[in-house]
Amino acid sequence: MPRVRAAPSLGAVPAATPPALRPTGRVVVVADAHLGQVPVAIQTAFHAFLERVPQPGDHLLIDGDLFDFWFEYGAVIPRKHFTSVAKLQACRARGVAITFVGGNHDRWGGKFLTDDLGLTFYGGEAEVDLAGRRAFVAHGDGFTEQHWSAKVMHRVTRYPITIWSFRHLHPDIGFWIAAKLSGKLADTTKDPAVLDRAAEAQRVWAIALLRRRPDLRLVVMAHTHRPQLETLPDGRAYLNPGAFLNGGRYAIITHDRIELKVFSDG
Repeated sequence: MPRVRAAPSLGAVPAATPPALRPTGRVVVVADAHLGQVPVAIQTAFHAFLERVPQPGDHLLIDGDLFDFWFEYGAVIPRKHFTSVAKLQACRARGVAITFVGGNHDRWGGKFLTDDLGLTFYGGEAEVDLAGRRAFVAHGDGFTEQHWSAKVMHRVTRYPITIWSFRHLHPDIGFWIAAKLSGKLADTTKDPAVLDRAAEAQRVWAIALLRRRPDLRLVVMAHTHRPQLETLPDGRAYLNPGAFLNGGRYAIITHDRIELKVFSDG
């Protein structure tokens, strides 16, 4: 998929350069918060997570669907995500490097994320270094879909004509359409059996990739909302941190280990 980049925001002020810090070698991985479609309590918990978990010198990896919908027009971003964006900016200003790999709900990022917030953004899959491990990272949509609507949505959202057409809608209309579609898609993916099949198919796909690519030490995917960690005999691994919306799931990667974690805002 070609990387989609929006025009710079009018009057944008470049993000302040975070303080120079020695990297900790710790990577915090989170995905599937779906902010904007979930109860306010989940959004509040995610904001607390950003304040407490990623520490100065850490690397925060957001593996898609942080927002239930994100689209950048030339001078417009989704208003309802203002507070969450401010929390991301504060996290970045503390000296936390942030990599955002877009998911099927938020892969249409652009210069607001990269230039204004100072994030590293990928609209699709990426290969990056995570705590000294060469890693393939993707949200996971389109790889092992088990429901016809997800397969259709994956294809449609990647067509350049779809992106071009949406950009020419008035933002109020575009965001209204997206909210309606998000609700309908959420209704079609609540079947646990469908998600379980998708999670297993994704695990099999990831392990096969590791076996084909001995240079990769790690595969990170999300999308199925099912936390998984499988380590091969040689130490290479497949990780799905699970969905933050399901009880605050996330993961920690260091040079020596990978851990599935649960955030508590108590």
